[in-house]
Amino acid sequence: MEVPSRRSPLVILPFFLWGTAMVVMKGVMPQTTPLFMAAFRLLPAGLGLLVVAVALGKAQPRGWVAWGWLSLFAIADGTLFQGLLTEGLNRTGAGLGSLLIDSQPLAVAVLAALLYGEKILSRGRWGLILGLVGIGLIGLPPQLWQSLWLRDWAAVGRIGAFHSGEWLMLGASLSMAVGTILIRPVTRWVDPVMATAWHMILGGVPLLALSLTYEIEPYQHLSAWGWTGLGYMTVLGSAIAYGVFFFFASHGSLTTLSALTFSTPVFALLFSSLFLHERLTVTQWLGVTCTMVSIYLVSGGGATSELAPLEAAPPTPTTLS
Repeated sequence: MEVPSRRSPLVILPFFLWGTAMVVMKGVMPQTTPLFMAAFRLLPAGLGLLVVAVALGKAQPRGWVAWGWLSLFAIADGTLFQGLLTEGLNRTGAGLGSLLIDSQPLAVAVLAALLYGEKILSRGRWGLILGLVGIGLIGLPPQLWQSLWLRDWAAVGRIGAFHSGEWLMLGASLSMAVGTILIRPVTRWVDPVMATAWHMILGGVPLLALSLTYEIEPYQHLSAWGWTGLGYMTVLGSAIAYGVFFFFASHGSLTTLSALTFSTPVFALLFSSLFLHERLTVTQWLGVTCTMVSIYLVSGGGATSELAPLEAAPPTPTTLS
């Protein structure tokens, strides 16, 4: 099957779905618990994708090497990312939390350069910097920018100090970066659709076990709207979003694709304004503009992919077709 171009409108779909899913998560969170939400976001989506993969004739993972890579992928991008994300979102504001989550393209760019030989062109570097400035304008409190302008470093330290929620979101960001890097060796051994399904299942089981063991009444207070929100997060925010993202991640530049993560808080803020009646400030609109320019700079050819060879893998029938 011909691989869709990175310029295809589909390439922005995962980030749109993740941004709107963040809004839904904040709305549903008072009715449930963080680890149960994380497990529910992974397990049903993974099982559904597994059924689809089998129906499409995709081969199951074979051998210890395939399952080993898949397990690492599941731990990083499933258990750790979703667990830290929901726990952090429960303890911090959505603005700063989104800022920390969506700083992961820098980690991806460094890791991809070290492991796969990806080179970041000049416009790509400027795009990454501009993207960080954009999400900073969107997510950081206005008092911090005022203190920086006045060079009040003591106030900057007080306002900018991380608390437990922020550290959890930063950990989630790094986990997602590692997961993005791992998809390339994983798909040398496992079909991308099958890998996406199994990593959700393997990553979600520990989260469900922890939730049922340590959390009190994780689902007993969910309303019909709450279950609908969980369904949106599972089908659109996980199954479809992950499937499209890792399909594109298995082809071409990881740095270019990952930089589109900067659009996630833009979608989150826009839909929060629309549905939760949260108004954007002038500073946040400036951040949105910087972010959109950043996406244009990086996705329009800001990175090249000169892949360093991995350990040779035997021919496998799991190639996406």
